[in-house]
Parts: sequence; C-alpha cells; structure tokens
Amino acid sequence: MPSLQSRHIDNVYSIATGTALADPATSLVHKSWARCVRDHGLDPSRPTPARILPAHEVRAHQQQLEHFLCTARAGMEDIYRRVADLGYMVLLTDAEGITVDYIGNPAWDDQLRKAGLYLGADWNEAHAGTCGVGTCLVEQAPMTCHQTEHFDATHIALTCTTAPLFDHGGRLTAVLDVSALHSPEAKESQHLVRHLVAIYARMIEDADFLRHFRGHWVLRLGSAFGLVDVAGELMLALDEAGTVVGANSSARRLFAAHPVGTGVAELLRMPLDAIWRLGASASAMPFAHTVLLPDGGEYHASLLAPRVTRRTAAPVAPAERKTPHGVDRLPPLEGIAGDDPAMQSLLAQARRLVDRGIHVLIEGETGSGKEVLARALHGASRRAALPFVAVNCAAIPDSLIESELFGYLPGTFTGGRSKGMKGLIAQADRGTLFLDEIGDMPMALQTRLLRVLSEGEVLPLGGDAPQRVDLAVVAATHRGLSELVAAGRFREDLYYRLCGAVLKLPPLRERGDRRHMIDRLFAEEATAMDSNARLSGEAIEALMAHRWPGNLRELRNVLRLALALCTGREVRVEDLRLPERVAAAMPAAAVIDAAEDTAAESERLLAALRQHRWRVAQAADALGLSRATVYRHMKRLGIVAPRRG
Repeated sequence: MPSLQSRHIDNVYSIATGTALADPATSLVHKSWARCVRDHGLDPSRPTPARILPAHEVRAHQQQLEHFLCTARAGMEDIYRRVADLGYMVLLTDAEGITVDYIGNPAWDDQLRKAGLYLGADWNEAHAGTCGVGTCLVEQAPMTCHQTEHFDATHIALTCTTAPLFDHGGRLTAVLDVSALHSPEAKESQHLVRHLVAIYARMIEDADFLRHFRGHWVLRLGSAFGLVDVAGELMLALDEAGTVVGANSSARRLFAAHPVGTGVAELLRMPLDAIWRLGASASAMPFAHTVLLPDGGEYHASLLAPRVTRRTAAPVAPAERKTPHGVDRLPPLEGIAGDDPAMQSLLAQARRLVDRGIHVLIEGETGSGKEVLARALHGASRRAALPFVAVNCAAIPDSLIESELFGYLPGTFTGGRSKGMKGLIAQADRGTLFLDEIGDMPMALQTRLLRVLSEGEVLPLGGDAPQRVDLAVVAATHRGLSELVAAGRFREDLYYRLCGAVLKLPPLRERGDRRHMIDRLFAEEATAMDSNARLSGEAIEALMAHRWPGNLRELRNVLRLALALCTGREVRVEDLRLPERVAAAMPAAAVIDAAEDTAAESERLLAALRQHRWRVAQAADALGLSRATVYRHMKRLGIVAPRRG
C-alpha cells in the first residue's frame, strides 16, 4: 500500500503537469503546484528539508525591517497568547519569505527547527514550493495551506495560515503566519485561525500606519458608530491643507483611484471645515452630511490630531543619580564622548533607539564603557526615574544565578530567606534590565530568559503563577555572540531576541577623543577626591601614548591612583604607575604601533589641510571635527601652516 508521501507526490505531479483535473475548490493551491514545476523547476518526488539561513544573513534581513519589526512584534505576542494553548506558533517573514521573527514553545525547539518553523527559515515558493508564506507572497491575499496542500512532502504534516502585511505606502513588506505541527485533518478546522490572522494583520498594518503618520491628522472612518474611535476600518492621513498624504490598506482598496495627493474634501464630497470640526468632538459622530463612498456605505468618523513628540526630562531619583563619591551614574548620552566621529555616530543611533521598545546589545572590549552607555540609554528614556538593575552574568556563581535572576518563594530552599526573595528581573519591572557579559549565561538559564523576553513574564523558583514584567532590556558582551551561537554555546533565538539593535563601542586606543576622555575622567576623580591637582604636560603625553588594553576602566583606575599618590598640585608622569609608563619602556611592537598610529593621524590631517588649502574650518568639516580640535591636533603633531612657516 503506497505511503501518504508517495500518494501525495503522485497527486501533485499529475495535477501540476495537467494529467489530472484540478479541483476548483483548491484552484489557488493547484495553480501554485503548476508554478512550482513549470517556473521554479521543483520536483515533487525529491522532498527538500527546511532551509535555515546562517545568522549573519538573517540579521541582514532583519535590519531591512527594523522599524516594522517592533510594531509587528507586539501583534505577534498578542495573537500567540490566544493560540499557544491550541498548539500553534507564530512566524513573521519578510517579502522574500525569510523568517525574521518567531514565537513558539521553547520545549518544541528541535521539532520547530526541523519543520522550518524557526528563525531564518526560507519559505519562498521558489525554494519551499507551495506553502502558506510563499504562496501568500505571490497571491498577496490571506490563505491557509493545510497539510497535503503543501507542494513538498516534507511539510504535509503542517498547517499554515498566513496574511500579507503592507506598509504605510502600500508596499508588500511581510507575511504573518500562524502554524501548527499537527492539526485535525479537515481544513475547516482552520477557519477561525484564518479570521484571527487576517484581523491581526490589519491591526499590525494600522499600528504601523499610525506610527508613520503620527505627525499628521488621521481621519478614521468606520461603519460602526460606537467603535470608530478604536476600530475605524479606513484611515486617511492629512496635512494641514487637508490633502491626503497616506491611506491604509482598507482605504486604498475602497477608493479605486489612489487617494494620496487628493484633497479630502473632494474625495469625501463634503466641506473641509466640517471635517476639521470632527477633531473638536470628544467622541465619534456621524458626518454632518451623508457621505456615499464607492462601496455605497454611510460612514462615521473620528479625527485624530497630530501626536507631536515633546519629551520632557523625567525626574530622576537622587539614589539613582549619585554614586557614593557623588559621580553622576546616569550621564546624558551627549556627555559620554568627545568629538570622535565613530562615537558621535554611535550616540546618534542610540538616541534614535530610546523609548522605541527595541532590545539593545552593546558589544565592546572589557572596560570600554558598556555599562556607562547602558545607564545613559536608561537616563535618556521615560524610565529614568524607575529602577536600573545591572546583572553581571559572569560574576554570579552558577549555583546562585537562577535564584538571583528569577527569585524564589518562601520554603523553596533550605536555608533560604523565610519570606523568599524578589529576583533581579522582577526588581527591574517598569525600568531597565542590564545584562552584562550575557555570553557567560548558562545554557539552561538562556531558555528561561527567552521566555521572559518573549512573554513578558517571570516565574520565581517554587512558583506556579508567572508575574508580568515590563522591561527595557540592554545586554552587553565582550565576546562574539554570533561565534558562540555557531559553536552551540548560545541560543540562536535568544541572540536574535536580544540584538534588536547592536551598538559597537570602539576601544579607547582607536578613539579620536582620548584627550577629552582623559580630561573628563580626571576632573571626575579629582572632584570625588576633593583635589585641585592638574595633569602635567609629560603626564598627558604618557597617557596619550599608552595603548590602554583595559580601556576606560584602566584609565580611570590609573588616574585615581595618580591623584592618591600625588604630593603636590601637579600629577607627574611618575605618579601614573603605568605598566608601560613611557615609550622607552614599552615593548618594541607597541612602540611601532604607537608610532604608526601617530604617523597615520598626521598624514590624514595633512591631506585634509592641503586639500582645503589650509582652511582649517573646511578641513575640520571634512574630518567631522571641530576647528578647536584640528588646531589642537596640529599643535600636538607639530603641523604648521605654510604662511606661518
């Protein structure tokens, strides 16, 4: 008796090649089968395992959807809460069919990955054949690909229900997919899921539309009088002149001609002042005039005013502002670097990430300032007055890290606190959780942390009821997480959950603002020690020549010790106690490196000055520096303009 796979292969081949009649009820699927054989050159008799892209390629696909991913993720988490108990998981792919986000039960990871219901899976029809994602991308309409409707026999156990997602401009951007490894045989069992996916697809699109047009008036039109404020089917974004500058998917479908560029009064055939008056109403109201839109329906309206973002500085609790020495623990983003172009570019990116709901991964060498940047991100956010909880995953013993992170209930441990303990994750609720050296977290805890990030819930040890937590998560590492993923020592799905955005801190030796950092940290340490000493010229030269393998942390320690050892009002080179105090004491290779760095810096500055005919202001602009910095470098490097020479 032929197996199910054999019968499926015969059926696909006979219909795809036209030797059997297609079923009108599944014409969309059968049309795709024919396309797979004719256009894509796929062979149904040669099943192909799921194709998972390598990590760096997945990251590139995610970066193309950076802003859309944040909005889509909220919708994915909400729909997953409604279908998880029924055995479903949720995928989001880009317009090429590559899975850029997913939520599933971590206990099923191996099965989901094998089935291709996993991050990085390629569901493009040209590779995977007829499937929920690939065929949805071609048809650009919601659909269910149920079990043996899949082209490839590898996937005939799956049921996949999908809906396309279009951005604010009407461009096909992504596909929302709700899939299950096992399901009832009847396709009708998926009808409710199909309706749910279509509803959430529209919600994600509309949320992205409102985000994009938050600086415009948005006219929402709905057939239900009492729901138009929260569920307007049609949305039109308007400028101050009443011209339509954007329309959501429902509005684009309703109006045969694209409404963008048309006056809203002309489009709706009603006076413009009547539309503006809708904005003064506290609730939805019928149009003053009956409006017959192309579908012949009468609509009610609500007008949403522009949401101009004016962030005011949140009050910061004194305990969060000062260290025991009075040094600011929440430095502003602008204050943690000088005029180094790489740092200024990094800080500009960091400012755009504040309050966007995106998890941040900070990469950098030990001592390069990862926690300082994390605290600055927290201090610049709306959470600044709430807890900043730092967890060093490498410093907590393996035997304690689980209870430290998740906490425990009374009676869980012999010798534990009688009242139990609130874990560090729960302590960070509504604030920021900083996970330092995340690469050293044990694998077993990575699974539990993944649930915290995906579900927004933490379960204390000994507990059976999870607690909701609202967290901004910043992780940091001096190790290459992608290499740890490749080596099987770090969960791939956790890696992608953490690195919504990656900020790479340069080491101090590569920064062009070393003098600024020396001056700033020296001033902070001198203030903390109530010292009025200053750095001598020779000390500054020695500090500038040092390679700083320990980065900013080493610099601060050297300056602190020098101030303690200083006997007068000037910190001399002898007070610095540098391991390689002066060039003569440095290893030969380090001396050569330092000389080459200085020569290269001199050459770059000379080239810019010559190119701009020694106009310092223009050379400074070309280099991305201030004029004062260029003059300072010229003096340090002994560069003199020809007219002075």
